[in-house]
Amino acid sequence: MKKIKYITLSLLAIGFMSCENDTLEDLRSRGQEEPIELEVFTQGSADFSTYVSLGNSLTAGFADGALYKISQENSTPAILAQQFAALGNGGSFTQPLMNDNIGGLLVGGNQLPGFGPRLVLNLDPNLPRPTPVPLQVLVPSAVPTTDIALNNPTGPFNNLGVPGAKSFHLLAPGYGNLNGVFAVPPTANPYFVRMTGTTPNASALELAIAQQPSFISLWIGNNDVLGYALSGGDGTNPITPIEGAPGVGFEATYQALIASLVGNIPGVQGILGNIPNVTAIPHFTTIPFAPLDPANPNFGPLIPTLNGQFAGLNQVFAALGVPERSITFNEEAASAVVIKDESLVDLSAQISGALQAGGLDPGTAAVFGLLYGQARQANENDLLVLPSSSIIGQVNTNAVATLTGLGVPSANAQQLAVNGVTFPLEDKWVLTPEEQEEIETATIAFNSIIEAAATANGFALLDANTLLDQLSTSGIETSGVVLNSNLVTGGAFSLDGVHPTSRGYALIANEMLKAIDATYGSNFEASGNLVDVSAYNTNYSPALLQ
Repeated sequence: MKKIKYITLSLLAIGFMSCENDTLEDLRSRGQEEPIELEVFTQGSADFSTYVSLGNSLTAGFADGALYKISQENSTPAILAQQFAALGNGGSFTQPLMNDNIGGLLVGGNQLPGFGPRLVLNLDPNLPRPTPVPLQVLVPSAVPTTDIALNNPTGPFNNLGVPGAKSFHLLAPGYGNLNGVFAVPPTANPYFVRMTGTTPNASALELAIAQQPSFISLWIGNNDVLGYALSGGDGTNPITPIEGAPGVGFEATYQALIASLVGNIPGVQGILGNIPNVTAIPHFTTIPFAPLDPANPNFGPLIPTLNGQFAGLNQVFAALGVPERSITFNEEAASAVVIKDESLVDLSAQISGALQAGGLDPGTAAVFGLLYGQARQANENDLLVLPSSSIIGQVNTNAVATLTGLGVPSANAQQLAVNGVTFPLEDKWVLTPEEQEEIETATIAFNSIIEAAATANGFALLDANTLLDQLSTSGIETSGVVLNSNLVTGGAFSLDGVHPTSRGYALIANEMLKAIDATYGSNFEASGNLVDVSAYNTNYSPALLQ
């Protein structure tokens, strides 16, 4: 869009230079744009009379680290349903709305761990910049009122987006059974518990089929790679394997979902969504690899001492033929954090031996080997996860306990346990290039499976991968606003750095409508029936509670 505008301006300039003899009226006439004549709306061959959406948090309308009422009301499926209904070809669209705009879940009146209120912007002028914080930091009285044991809504629900769901969860019986929430490990999802009602063991797929929709949207698979990425690739939340039976491997699972929908809903139409490159979202692009500022009074004055302490270790790295692992902090510019890279050969024993040979006592040498056997400073190819901002430069209490357990005096242990400085950031805080490659490989494979399913069944396809690429590179101009993937200021992503804002969900809805146009012969775009993206919020006030 920007390129087109600049080209137009250049052509106008050429026109003015070559038309000196034209009258002012001629020039005015030439500058007037012809009014755009909109087509009369047609739905083409599409039947939107009963619409059901299946998916995860991106379908549910999750934003700002929580699910809350207004975010659901502005979810992509809700926006689509509004457009279908406004044009006389859409039925009612029921969602399992939360009870409030606080977000968070209770069970039996108690806060459910890990399901707290939404994030909001702290605009305190004493802070260096607007900062996302939990709602209760600014509004301590904000207590969730949505209780999965006491006040679940009544279905059936057209929006079956389940935050946290992976592809195989849509097939899983009991995923909405309250008892499973308390199993170890959990076998149920609290958000889906709110949807199953009197059929607690029904799967999300079964609930969708039971409604016999004429049109479906299926956007699933993001969490099959995102969980691995969010955990820094530390292995606690692995990527779903491509191969394996339905409920295990992504390919067979996705094919089973499609086969069940097509086989049990005669003539069903729909749109599928592919998986974006999750490493391009602000959760992974906001924190710089070199955040250690020499102007920081808690860090800058310590740089000479730190460099002196690492000098001996750096000599060992050089002697071992790995000088690229050297750790040095810059007194003039920001320095990279120190990380643990599990793809590196573990040199713990060699480091310990070399330091002992240089006169260091065996105990201290062993500790240095343990700490720095796979250590290096981060570089521009590493991605730090958003939550790392709160722990970089802080003392790691678990590390202190480990070091003191090894006989290190408490004061020394604390000096050796500063996250990202003397204690290498653990795997969960960083995506290394090798881990990013794993994510990319899986994403490409999953998208190939999704696109093949869309083609084979005549479904429309949302190319979310290309959409995110545009947001993260050039940005997207639409409805008089420009959206990009910058946290807080970009407009497309909410404060959790993972999920869209309401404006972002509106952008996605428009892209879905365009894809539906291309597949089913409707003309939402040509008839002027895309939504005004600028009319949707990018954030919500802390005062919005109910």
